[in-house]
Amino acid sequence: QVQLVESGGGLVQAGGSLRLSCAASGRTFSSYTMGWFRQAPGKEREFVAGISWSGGRTNYADSVKGRFTISRDNAKKTVSLQMNSLKPEDTAVYYCAADFLSNRVPDTGNDYDVWGQGTQVTVSS
Repeated sequence: QVQLVESGGGLVQAGGSLRLSCAASGRTFSSYTMGWFRQAPGKEREFVAGISWSGGRTNYADSVKGRFTISRDNAKKTVSLQMNSLKPEDTAVYYCAADFLSNRVPDTGNDYDVWGQGTQVTVSS
């Protein structure tokens, strides 16, 4: 059974940076796609970024392109999200998720099989 645990959230001023990490346990981490999603209060969950099993393919939401970078370390079973130039509208609970079946990098939550508990990111103006 795969478990995902996020860390690295917090409070930061607009323009600042945060780095989120997601640690996986259980099944072979290197065989599945990983993604980051977020959900702000009163809003639907939205895709942020995803990365293929090898790290060779990435996918980003338009709203974070050029500011966020997703990466993974299969030896350490971790996936990270470097967030730069943060904006108040980036405030949300951020979740990492694992997709066991896809050979691509989907941007819909229904394609992902396991989710972490989330970590809060708050960006003040």
